[in-house]
Amino acid sequence: MQSNMPIKLETPENWPDYELIDSGGGEKLERFGNQVLARPEPQAIWAKSLPQSKWEEMATAYFVKLKGSREVDNEWGEWKLKKGCKEQWVIGYSYKQMHLKFRLGLTSFKHVGIFPEQVTNWNFIFNTLKSFPNKNPRVLNLFAYTGGASLAAKSAGAEVTHVDSVKQTVSWSRENMELSGLTNIRWIVDDATKFVAREVRRGGRYNGIILDPPAYGRGPNGEKWILENNLLPLLENCKKILESNNAFIILNLYSMGYSPLIAESMVKSIFDVTHYEIGELFITDKYSKRLPLGVFVRFIK
Repeated sequence: MQSNMPIKLETPENWPDYELIDSGGGEKLERFGNQVLARPEPQAIWAKSLPQSKWEEMATAYFVKLKGSREVDNEWGEWKLKKGCKEQWVIGYSYKQMHLKFRLGLTSFKHVGIFPEQVTNWNFIFNTLKSFPNKNPRVLNLFAYTGGASLAAKSAGAEVTHVDSVKQTVSWSRENMELSGLTNIRWIVDDATKFVAREVRRGGRYNGIILDPPAYGRGPNGEKWILENNLLPLLENCKKILESNNAFIILNLYSMGYSPLIAESMVKSIFDVTHYEIGELFITDKYSKRLPLGVFVRFIK
């Protein structure tokens, strides 16, 4: 088998609505549209390039961890907003004929509704689907969050099924679809494992499957998701519903400690593919520090 490793991917330079300004000290300073946010980033263990006073001057909102929240991920907290800072706003992203819009929002778990490093995967999805000869390829987006990958696939003409276990997140995704001028994405609030198992029984087939699984999670009915226990059987079922040609898979892993080699070995043990890409997603700040934000494996057949 052949692999290309590492794959070095950055946020595209032609994205006016986003930049990573600085990183370090367990935090990152980012601009989304006209708002500058400071929030935790466990992997930024180096020193900041800008002084703390500059961060506080530039940030329109600063995420503060709640006392007692877990040190390992700093997930829960609250935003300290400067006067005039909006809690919700819209940014855009364009690539070729793909023109997406996202409603962002300040959540109590530090997220804002978009993972900027994923734009390289959105571009991959768009280009791959456009290259397929079939007119309306079918795409399944699992653990789909606010739908960036779903919108990319829809922009390329795919029939998209978007699956996430959180009803409010699916509603957020629908809002992004409407803002982007797109229609007819199939929305499913369900446990990803159960949904794929049903698709196997129903004989469902897809030209593309995208997986963004968390380390831990809960389904809508309390189903427990643990990555190291549940990912392998899920991928085995994904193989059963993936078309034999004109098809692709993207698997993202965000958990600290997971390397591209883990993603590679997982896919090699299941899928009969001879060419694939593995690597890290990262964004470079204005001071040339590269912030790793996940690993991936993807292939086309």
